[in-house]
Amino acid sequence: MLHTIVIVVLFLQNSNNMKLEKQDILKALESITVPGEGQNMVVSGAIKNVMTFGDEVIVDITITNPSLQAKKKTEVEILKAIHEKVYEKAKITINVKVDAPQAKPKNEIKGKSIPGIKNIIAVASGKGGVGKSTVTANLAVTLSKMGFKVGILDADIYGPSMPIMFDVENERPLAVTIDGKSKMKPVESYGVNILSIGFFTQPNQAVVWRGPMAAKALNQMIFDAHWGELDFMLIDLPPGTGDIHLSIMQSLPITGAVVVSTPQNVALADAKKGVAMFQQESINVPVLGIIENMAYFTPAELPNNKYYIFGQEGAKNLATDLNVPFLGEIPLVQSIREAGDLGRPAAMQTATQQEKAFEKITQNVVEEVVKRNDDLPPTEAIKITTMAGCSAVKK
Repeated sequence: MLHTIVIVVLFLQNSNNMKLEKQDILKALESITVPGEGQNMVVSGAIKNVMTFGDEVIVDITITNPSLQAKKKTEVEILKAIHEKVYEKAKITINVKVDAPQAKPKNEIKGKSIPGIKNIIAVASGKGGVGKSTVTANLAVTLSKMGFKVGILDADIYGPSMPIMFDVENERPLAVTIDGKSKMKPVESYGVNILSIGFFTQPNQAVVWRGPMAAKALNQMIFDAHWGELDFMLIDLPPGTGDIHLSIMQSLPITGAVVVSTPQNVALADAKKGVAMFQQESINVPVLGIIENMAYFTPAELPNNKYYIFGQEGAKNLATDLNVPFLGEIPLVQSIREAGDLGRPAAMQTATQQEKAFEKITQNVVEEVVKRNDDLPPTEAIKITTMAGCSAVKK
C-alpha cells in the first residue's frame, strides 16, 4: 500500500513538470521580427542559443538596435510567443546582448551651405604669432594663380590682418542687390574676394565685443554677402580654440582644416590642441594637414646653409605623431614679412624660394581636399549644449 502511494505522488509531480523541446521554442520564435531588421530572429541569426531544462527555457539573443525600447520589445515578444505557442507556464530567462554596428565617422560639419562655394577650408593655429594669416593670404593668391576662384573670410575679429596684407585698408564693401535682397560685395584684390571686420572699423579702433556679438558679425559677413562662385573659401581663424571657432563650425559646412605652427615646442603644444579641437567627436572636422612656418633661415649670402632658429622639423614630427598629413614647410624669409606689411603677398614674387614653397604647400592642400571629398561622407551640424562643449545633432 505504501508503494502505491509513492508511485501516485511521483506521477503527479512529473505531470506538473512539462518537458520543453528546443525545436518547439525555435519554431515559436520564428514568428518574431528582429527590431529594425525585417527578418525573424531565427533566420537572421539573432538567436544565439536556446537551452531547455524541463519547463525552464534560456534564450540568448543579440540585437543591433541599442535603444532600451528595442530591448524591452524583444523581451516581451519572446515571452509572449513561448507562452502562447509552446507552454503558458514556461519559466523563461532571456539574455539580450546589444551589438550595435559602429557608426560611420562624421567627417564634415554640415552647417547652412552657401550657394556657389565648393570647398571651405579653416586655417587655424593654437598660438598667435606663428604666421597663420600670412599663410592664409599666400595660400589664397597661389590658388588664384593656379586658376581657382578664391575668397577669404577674415574671422579674426579682434585682430583682422587681411586688409593690410592685401593693401585694401581703405576699401569698403559695396552693396549689391541679389534676388531683391541687399548683399555685401566682398573687396577684391589680386583675384581674391575678401571680407573682414577690418573694413568696418577704424585702424586705431579696438573691437571690444563679447562672443555673441562677434558671432553675429561673422554670420553677417558669411550669409549677408554675395560671394559668387568660389572653388575655395579660406577662413582665417583667430588663434586658440574658442567661441569664434565653434560659431564658424556651427554656421558653415567646413570641408577641412589646416593647422599652422612653427617648429618650437611652445607653438607645437598649442598646435596639438588645435588639431584635437577639430578631431573632437562632437566637432569632427577633417584635418587636411599641418604646415610648418618659419622652418629654417637661409642667409642670401650663404644659400646652401640652413639655420633652424625655432627648432628642426617639429611640426613635421607632430603630424607624424598625430597621424595627419604634413603639408610642407615655409622658410623664414625677410621678404615674406615685408610683402605682408606692404600688402602684396610673397607668393606673387616669381621665381623665388618663397613662391616655390607656397606652390608646393598649396598643391598638397588641393590634393588633400580632393582625397577628402572622394573618401569621406558629409555629416552633421553641431549644437552647443553645455558650457563644457558641444554635441552633434541632426537638423
